[in-house]
Amino acid sequence: MEIIVADHSGFCFGVKEAINKTFHAASEIKDKKIYTFGPLIHNSQVIEQLKTLGIESIDSVEQKPHSTIIVRSHGVPFSFYETAENHHIQLIDATCPFVRKVQNIAREYYLKGYSVVIVGDPKHPEVIGINGWCDNRAYIVQNEQALDTVPDCEKICVVAQTTITEELWDYITKELEHKAQILEKFNTICIATKDRQTSCAKVASQVDAMIVIGGRHSSNTQKLVQISKKYCENTYHIETVEELPINQLINMKKIGITAGASTPDWIIKEVINKMSNADQHNNEMMNMMEEIENSLRVPRRGQTVKGKVIHVTDNEIIVNIGYKSDGIIPKGEISNDPTVNPRDIVQEGDDIEVYVIKTDDGEGNLLLSKKRIDSEKGWDILEETNNEGKIISVKVVEVVKGGVIAVFTEIRGFIPASQLSDSYVDDMQVFVGKSLDVKIIDLNKAKKKVVFSRKAVIQQENEKKRKLLWQNIDKGNIIEGEVKRITNFGAFIDIGGIDGLVHISDLTWGRVGHPSEVVQIGDKIKVKVVDFDQDKNKVSLSLKLTTPEPWAAVDQKYHVGDIVQGKIVRIADFGAFVELEPGLDGLVHISQISDKHISKPSQEVHVGQTVNVKLLEINKEAKRISLSIKEAAADQLNAEVVLPQNDEVTTIGDIIESQEKES
Repeated sequence: MEIIVADHSGFCFGVKEAINKTFHAASEIKDKKIYTFGPLIHNSQVIEQLKTLGIESIDSVEQKPHSTIIVRSHGVPFSFYETAENHHIQLIDATCPFVRKVQNIAREYYLKGYSVVIVGDPKHPEVIGINGWCDNRAYIVQNEQALDTVPDCEKICVVAQTTITEELWDYITKELEHKAQILEKFNTICIATKDRQTSCAKVASQVDAMIVIGGRHSSNTQKLVQISKKYCENTYHIETVEELPINQLINMKKIGITAGASTPDWIIKEVINKMSNADQHNNEMMNMMEEIENSLRVPRRGQTVKGKVIHVTDNEIIVNIGYKSDGIIPKGEISNDPTVNPRDIVQEGDDIEVYVIKTDDGEGNLLLSKKRIDSEKGWDILEETNNEGKIISVKVVEVVKGGVIAVFTEIRGFIPASQLSDSYVDDMQVFVGKSLDVKIIDLNKAKKKVVFSRKAVIQQENEKKRKLLWQNIDKGNIIEGEVKRITNFGAFIDIGGIDGLVHISDLTWGRVGHPSEVVQIGDKIKVKVVDFDQDKNKVSLSLKLTTPEPWAAVDQKYHVGDIVQGKIVRIADFGAFVELEPGLDGLVHISQISDKHISKPSQEVHVGQTVNVKLLEINKEAKRISLSIKEAAADQLNAEVVLPQNDEVTTIGDIIESQEKES
């Protein structure tokens, strides 16, 4: 006789959590009576075991005020929580995470105005609970006939009881497409249920008889029976070892075994033991028993195991790491990057390798780590990278004394402040959250120590840029660069691995008090190469030479008699100098400032003042322009005088009075 055991059998995560929370409550709570709202699980043997601990099932909160009530994994209606609070009930909520997800979807879309359809058994406590999250107004569809109860709707949201078959889900949702203009489908069949049903079908299709262990009232067990019968006519549904049909099985060559989500490990073991005793000489049977025992054994601390992701939240990942053992990866053990969301790392159904930290976190859960596995793999990559001198990308997560912490595949490395850039870094905080290309400058795997350098990468890149620059640079070239540093005497421009200098006199054709009046750090500008010395690694640049010299086109742009606007940039005893544009100044002689007598220009004008001036003379060769403020004002006054259209007499005094009022 050969026994084949389905890969996914027995307690699922939700049921196991409910069992763990119940036994924990029994050991911790002594001052209150403990009840479960409905049978904790669909297994009479477990229910009897709970009774020995004084834990009984009730159907109404009102029956037991001021008590402790455990919400089983099937969940409860939304209104239940308010009722419990009104009766001063201490709740221990053991609702399965998968069921809670269905409840939240139903409520969200019901509040959005959708008609909610639940594919499942209307009498099942899970479905009753989900319906209670949409005011008990959901349409519940268990089979083809129940589809007639769903009217044509504008918007339908359809969810699934977590233990139904994929076959039923596919059929119902396809039919619902004809009943709604908008159909939002959420296949909420539990991954553990899917895996259990898939492995059940696989085993049933290759054996002579199939044993399904589980409660008579267990929905998921009943689905396993249905699937088994589809592939194997000799299917036997049993609750306990006493119901095992040994006489019918003794002559079978291959026997398959699976178990519902509410079936305890010890019942599965009993069935295996009895079948093994029926054929003590079958070595294959004994080997299978050993494998089953190994699958039920809790992994050791420090062990690396493989599993499947069955649930993901913003703060943890829940993993099935064997036939019976699920575990939790808290956020701190997912990644060393605090900004990482677990949902961005893995999805439900993904295969995953984890490290066992604790076999019991205090609540009966396995405590697992993903980042420790990633870290170990990362050290091998770092060693190879270091040996080959490669560049890698790291993410800065924290500023510490003397530098920053950067993460590479969950390995925390150090970047000293001096290695963050090829220039002084004033604020290291600006690097937090950024990804940087770095090289390894110190690595000690035994001590778990690694030091990165961004400066080395920048220097390497600059060396390549410099070689390319020296191959192509020539006097008169106009090239683009970035302002990197500003001093009193000029600005340094990165033109490709080399910082060239634009002297303050070469920034603009006009007057400049400080380079920051023209450029700022980070500006992208075009500059002209004036001179260079490759041996000294120096390049002289000019910004002003990228624009025409203003005196070259002065006679084309300005004409005697024009009135233009300018800014007073300097005052002397004999007059004021007015800048018409950068590099092009003209003189307003003191006699041309005002029609009044003044002893010095500052009596009428000041530096920085914008004035209108009239061009009296342009001497291109001598680079001299004569200007007049008073003539510009007189011309404007004459242009603004408009003779009245009637016979009234207008005097010069009237005009002046009007001008003064307007000003």
